[in-house]
Amino acid sequence: MPKVNRRLFVVGGLAAGGALAVPTLAGAAPATVRAAAPRPPSVPDRPTGPDPFGMGVASGEPRPDGMVLWTRLATRPLEIGGGMGDRPVPVDWQVATDERFADVVASGTETTGPADGHSVHAEPRGLPAGAELFYRFRVNGHISPIGRTRTTPAPGAAPGSMTFATASCQHLEEGWYHAHHFIAADEPDLVLFLGDYMYETRSGADDVVRRYVETDIVDDLDGYRLRYAQTALDPGLQAARAVAPWLVVFDDHELRDNWWGAGPGWSAARKRASFQAYWENMPLPRSLRPTGPAIPLYRRVRWGTLAGFHMLDTRQYRWRQARGGCAEVERADRTLTGAAQERWLLDGLAGRRARWDLLGQQAFFAGRDGDGRDWTCDVNKDAWDGYPASRRRIVQGWLDRRVRNPVVLTGDVHRHWANDLRLTDADQDSPVVGTELVTTSVTSNSSGEVPPDLAYNPHLNYIGNSRGYLRARLTGTELTAEFMKVSSVLEPDPAKVTLSVARRFHVADGRPGLLPG
Repeated sequence: MPKVNRRLFVVGGLAAGGALAVPTLAGAAPATVRAAAPRPPSVPDRPTGPDPFGMGVASGEPRPDGMVLWTRLATRPLEIGGGMGDRPVPVDWQVATDERFADVVASGTETTGPADGHSVHAEPRGLPAGAELFYRFRVNGHISPIGRTRTTPAPGAAPGSMTFATASCQHLEEGWYHAHHFIAADEPDLVLFLGDYMYETRSGADDVVRRYVETDIVDDLDGYRLRYAQTALDPGLQAARAVAPWLVVFDDHELRDNWWGAGPGWSAARKRASFQAYWENMPLPRSLRPTGPAIPLYRRVRWGTLAGFHMLDTRQYRWRQARGGCAEVERADRTLTGAAQERWLLDGLAGRRARWDLLGQQAFFAGRDGDGRDWTCDVNKDAWDGYPASRRRIVQGWLDRRVRNPVVLTGDVHRHWANDLRLTDADQDSPVVGTELVTTSVTSNSSGEVPPDLAYNPHLNYIGNSRGYLRARLTGTELTAEFMKVSSVLEPDPAKVTLSVARRFHVADGRPGLLPG
């Protein structure tokens, strides 16, 4: 494993670097990690007051002609209100083709204030398709860190390749976000964050590496805002958010553990607070701003004709987790997605507009027989196993629509998994019809005991109990997936942490099933 000297983005006044062991994605050219461009030698006005950009910058929702540019202003991030007062604040933004901003191609001003948690969601239009771009913000003469982003290829364009990373589950108290330092070093084209961006409760452990400033959150918008602000101060996370556009979906801990649909254990006030804070702190467009206790979160992004990313919401519309036995679990009308989202997904797959169709979602998709006896209904009822009819409709749906390469991208379970998918998991003689790639947690703990599922489930190819992320490369002929492992999340110094490829798999175009490599 080669040692590569890399410079990570300088974000929020904090730099992380050193001799990091960064293995290169198989088949990809070595990445050149750029330091953030220096701030201009002069600005039109002298900075006044404290710097409000301590939470960094981010981008997301890339389109052929634009994306969302995000920042959230705070001079005192860990105080209610962030030190920003009650007045509206105009925020200038710029997009350029170069890191020195000699070629500015778009600019504008957004106004934010306390109603938005002083978050900024700028949406430039008219940018060139398939382009690498750079952006920054300015307030009261202060210039933000510089972010790198990109537009997607034009509709109908056929890019030769693209790279992406997936990550999930980052309890702040249980470790340092070193996985994000390495994601930044990879410089992917896209990052998918698949839920549990923050946790509503404190860790039960006594020996945590850092403490949330707030106690457990119930329905307090200020509490949610502080939780996100503290999360945003991590330098590794800031680097990853500044390096590429993100696509995000929440899971349960952004609201409450294992919440479902219209459950009675979480009030409308709690949903309003949770969803509002989520939107404020993610690079999401104004069109996805929550309305009361609901947020329109499922959507898709096309990467030319190479890939389609279908981002699912497996929380807001699901039925309650089954409490009874097989009869309840196997009800034909049980749903994890809700009927409308299921139709939306299958309609999007029907067009077969991309060589690779990737479902970004949160719940473990493959079936798991945990005891080696006859397949029973004693399953994880919070996962797709608890909603088998819903899963079967979706898998049958992509078979009926002759989807060329269906791939499910999953978070939630704090381990790496590499799974072949069958229409009927209990029938190991049935053909493989898709692939699931599950990313482990960034920091969140898992039991040290590795489950015995591999012995009972030959379609589960790999389980990896480590912290890290998934990185992948798509071409017209194959998907290469690497399950990345960081050496420690307890070591505070990222320069002392190494990265390794725990396992590598390939999926050949038009041939479902994982091949080791």
